Amino acid sequence: MTDAVQAASAGPATSAASGGQAWRSIARNALPFVVVGIVWEIVARSGSFPRKLFPPLGDIATAFWQLTVSGILPYHAFETILRLLAGFAIAAAIGVIIGIAMGRSKRAEDYTLPIVAMLAPIPGIAYAPLFLLWFGLGNLPTILLVAFVSTFPIVFNTWTGVKAVKEIWLRSAQAMGATDRKVFRHVILPGALPYILTGWRLGLAQAWRVLVGVEMLAAVSWGLGWLIFGAREFLNTDVMLAGVAVIGIIGLSLEKLVFQKLEDYTLVRWGMMR
Repeated sequence: MTDAVQAASAGPATSAASGGQAWRSIARNALPFVVVGIVWEIVARSGSFPRKLFPPLGDIATAFWQLTVSGILPYHAFETILRLLAGFAIAAAIGVIIGIAMGRSKRAEDYTLPIVAMLAPIPGIAYAPLFLLWFGLGNLPTILLVAFVSTFPIVFNTWTGVKAVKEIWLRSAQAMGATDRKVFRHVILPGALPYILTGWRLGLAQAWRVLVGVEMLAAVSWGLGWLIFGAREFLNTDVMLAGVAVIGIIGLSLEKLVFQKLEDYTLVRWGMMR
């Protein structure tokens, strides 16, 4: 009876503690946004910039709401997300394959690394005219350029991850009779996975940067880049910032819903990180 009473009394306390931790986590994550919002509002209302060029948060929120309710902003975001995911999916697959080949084969590393090292530092937007000349206007050059530019950080990080796998792990697995396939699946791939995920994150950020810029150059009719550049022509800064906010929201959503879940399912589950 005493145990049952203790369990019953501990239940609400545990629930309250868990709820308190959740609220503290939310407050901790929201604090930077609150601080930036306060600073933005102070600068916007100080008169240092014209209201048209530096709108307060209320004007940005109004533009965001009107564009969302009218369906314009969601459709622009949908078109951009499709291009982003299509290009990034190509880069994620090709980049990992090339990186693993470079990490596992000295010959592949010698042939591929100089080319990757030479092309990677070039800004992605510099390739845009070439891709437009080769593939024309529209979605195809945009997707291919996103894939091309975001491949480089994935290749570098995957290659680094494979090279970082300790030789003693490989020898131990081989000594226990593991085949090359099992060594790759159970030793090399898990050991390199933290680097691969970092490469995917960096590749996605690279894809965002080039995509927003090239959407205007490629003469696509919809997209967040097109929306931002079009709003610039009419000094609609509130519309521009609403588009920028959507890019940030999408990026944060991909981080929390995709990469963090993938880490929880793999690295955290395997005990490789907390």
